[in-house]
Amino acid sequence: MAVGLQTGVPWVMCKQPDAPDPVINACNGMNCGETFTGPNSPNKPAVWTENWTSFYQAFGEEPLIRSAEDIAFAVALWIAKNGSFVNYYMYHGGTNFARTGSAFVTTSYYDQAPLDEYGLIRQPKWGHLRELHIAIKQGAEPLLSGTPTNFSLGQQQDAYVFQGNLGCIAFLSNSDKRTAASVQFRNSTYELPQRSISILSDCKNVIFNTAKVNAQYGERSVSMIQNLDVKESWEEFMDGVPSFAQASFKTNALSDQIGVAKDDTDYLWYSISYDHATNDSGSKLHVYSRGHVVHAFVNGMHIGTAHGSHKNPITTLEAPISLIAGNNNISLLSVLVGLPDSGAFMERKVAGLRRVRIQHNNNRSEDISTNSWGYQIGLLGEQLGIYAQDGLEKVNWKSIGNPQQPLTWYKTLFDAPEGNDSVVLNLGSMGKGEAWINGENIGRYWISFNTPKGRPSQTLYHVPRSFLKPSGNLLVLFEEIGGDPLQISFGTPTISRICGSVSDEHLPPIWSLGKEGNSQPSVNLQCPSRRTISSIEFSSFGTPLGDCARYTTGSCHSVQSRSVAEEACLGKNRCSMTVSADKFGEDPCPGTSKSLLVVANCS
Repeated sequence: MAVGLQTGVPWVMCKQPDAPDPVINACNGMNCGETFTGPNSPNKPAVWTENWTSFYQAFGEEPLIRSAEDIAFAVALWIAKNGSFVNYYMYHGGTNFARTGSAFVTTSYYDQAPLDEYGLIRQPKWGHLRELHIAIKQGAEPLLSGTPTNFSLGQQQDAYVFQGNLGCIAFLSNSDKRTAASVQFRNSTYELPQRSISILSDCKNVIFNTAKVNAQYGERSVSMIQNLDVKESWEEFMDGVPSFAQASFKTNALSDQIGVAKDDTDYLWYSISYDHATNDSGSKLHVYSRGHVVHAFVNGMHIGTAHGSHKNPITTLEAPISLIAGNNNISLLSVLVGLPDSGAFMERKVAGLRRVRIQHNNNRSEDISTNSWGYQIGLLGEQLGIYAQDGLEKVNWKSIGNPQQPLTWYKTLFDAPEGNDSVVLNLGSMGKGEAWINGENIGRYWISFNTPKGRPSQTLYHVPRSFLKPSGNLLVLFEEIGGDPLQISFGTPTISRICGSVSDEHLPPIWSLGKEGNSQPSVNLQCPSRRTISSIEFSSFGTPLGDCARYTTGSCHSVQSRSVAEEACLGKNRCSMTVSADKFGEDPCPGTSKSLLVVANCS
């Protein structure tokens, strides 16, 4: 069918080794140079459709941090093994606005990409890959027209050579993850750090090594500009808990949430009218659900919440309940946190409640799954559109009371932060729900679901400038479990702290090769546009200890380190310092390999 469409461009199938001709079989993953078995036909190129620069993050999980060195090694190995194409997934992070995130995936998407969620440069990932791309591009002629050969240089060391009339390029690889290696290649000795590849532009001179980072390091911070802590500016509306009698429709079974709600909302109410002979405070309610969150109410009172996780979406709720003699209304709000994103037989996947039973105090268990159940699709506030200006007047808002109330809508007005920088909404004081700015849904939030390290997966939420007016912006939140809106704030993200750490054994930056006076390793620092280096936090030429996060001077340290860095950098957007004794006017420890570590602040 695909070929019959005659699109005029090749078709590619990701991770399908048996893709039929002429469809190109491709690779997805982090190390396709090691895992890809190759094209399944000699007339197909080696295509890497998704080089994962990180991985999507799920609520309740920590972000996956993939180093610049690891990505560079994987790309260089792929090219060395005749790879034709690499697509970074993602190169620019993004935002799962509204309800576009898949099951349990955070609203922030691939924030660890070389360009983060806000488009800020994430260093050293961006800069190190830039140097790799330059190195590969310099060898374009032999890569495209040369004859490829490869041979072993050691137990875990290999050479990949492209030799032709238009030049030569070599990739010397050390796959040993623990030990550096010294190898012989064309009558010369080359030192290869552990798990690294050196690129030789003319099959002789090293112009890049994947393990040696020249690029600066950057640290993103958020300046909180506006606190929404004035109680009088907030109003709330309590969404209702529907009874069985108020249901939109009824069935004698627990229906599939995906099929009933049809992806129009995350929320589906299941309600049942349950008759009980006497007052009873010793029973327990047991709910088994296939996704993803369950809030339970008995006679209008919230009695418990349970949720699954990305790795195990099955939800089991067990909560004590008090029943009255006569009719009892049991209402269960099932919440999906996104739909499945992959897998076989997607059309067969189900969600929502699968089994409900009551365990009485006499140990008698009563399964009520096949009783008559009533349904309401979505929340009352959703149906009335109270998250936008034209729906606000459809309900009666009132001054906020106890902030820790479930199923509560909050609204307030705020002015946009000045300037053109991206804007973030800090929801660290809330629980779980959704947020709207001027009627635009900026995504799901779930602060109460902590990672194994005891912190939320995401507290800052992206608000595009295009969503904002200079003043009078409407913020509306729906809070499922309870939170404090008076601690919400707005801010702007920026790269506020930069650092360079380079030794005299590093290569000069590849973009400086061939320029007069730029043949030495150097620390190169640059602030974001419209910002300058305002202070030098630390500078040491010698044998500094630590890295850009934690540092101190070592046994060898030039007393001129700070003054040289301040003279070179203060008040400038960018600056450069060679890692040499000449630059610092002294050699603090002759005969010893030295490094330069500089930490600076931008403002």
